Amino acid sequence: MSAAPHPRATLPARAGAPAVAVARAAVVRVRRLREARLVAVTLTLAGLCFLVLCVSLSLGEIHIPLPDVVQSLFGGSDRRSRYIVTNLRLPRALTGVLAGLALGLAGAIFQTLVRNPLATPDMIGITAGASAAAVAGIVLFDLAGYALSVAALIGALATALLIYALAWRRGVTGYRLVLVGIAMNALLTSVVSYLLTMTDIYDARQAFAWLVGSLTSSSWDTARTLGLCLAVLVPAALFAGRRLPVLQAGDEVARALGVPVERARAQLVVLAVALAAVATAAVGPVGFVAFVAAPIARQLLPGEPAVLVPSALVGALVMTTADLAGQHAVPSMSYPVGVVTAVVGAPYLLWLLAVSNRSGRGG
Repeated sequence: MSAAPHPRATLPARAGAPAVAVARAAVVRVRRLREARLVAVTLTLAGLCFLVLCVSLSLGEIHIPLPDVVQSLFGGSDRRSRYIVTNLRLPRALTGVLAGLALGLAGAIFQTLVRNPLATPDMIGITAGASAAAVAGIVLFDLAGYALSVAALIGALATALLIYALAWRRGVTGYRLVLVGIAMNALLTSVVSYLLTMTDIYDARQAFAWLVGSLTSSSWDTARTLGLCLAVLVPAALFAGRRLPVLQAGDEVARALGVPVERARAQLVVLAVALAAVATAAVGPVGFVAFVAAPIARQLLPGEPAVLVPSALVGALVMTTADLAGQHAVPSMSYPVGVVTAVVGAPYLLWLLAVSNRSGRGG
């Protein structure tokens, strides 16, 4: 018969129990605060997107008050206001929201996966591939409409596959992918320039209008097609994005936790490329939206490992705000959304490079 344990043997466990409970409560409290902040930021961004959308639907040659815009969106208001809002203005605004959402999500996946702020579709040549394919379709095959969008989609996917293959060396590292992408971007830009110089003025004008990036030609068909694509791609990207925090910890840690690193990375790259490709096929190569969305989201949510949903909403907000400014900031003048995003995004890129060099990360 075994002897009973000495009463003092249980004292350390009893003494340590309150400390463990306090630590557990502190962890739970921090987690709840982070979740509450994430929900608050997400809802605020969604509200701002809806507000900017309503303002863009309100302004124009015929001004419609904001209450009438909201009523029109939900089937109310008078027939005249409802026709202007839903038939004339909503397709453009909705296309901008969807395209910005896709670009913001694609940029967040790339930047988080590669751990490099320059790794976005417009920086590493993916949108350049779409542009080259679209311009070739216009100049060489007289493509337009859906055929042109399909050509841009194929060009983006093919370019991404080539970049990934060239960057592969027993895996893909961030700097190698960025360097290969920048080189591919330069090569495809030269191809676009050559195609523009060898064609007639009409085709060159049509190609240039597409290259700027614009929502002018958006229609309900464009919005529906883009919406159907995103209905498949966005949930798939968010589901695959659950592995991003583990992948950020390093390949060795991810493998130790049972994550198939290369397969998970390839899935995320394919989904991000598809998101960028469908957005580019719909509105053209609108630059810098994917580039600035995730950094802004991370400033709003410091410490979060992956800010996919906030980044997507920031992308939608940037796109809609840029289009609103391009249409109404200067009286009697209208600028394509790609021009406005470039005016905002280019100084941010210069600032980022300057900060990186000062901190010793610029090479």
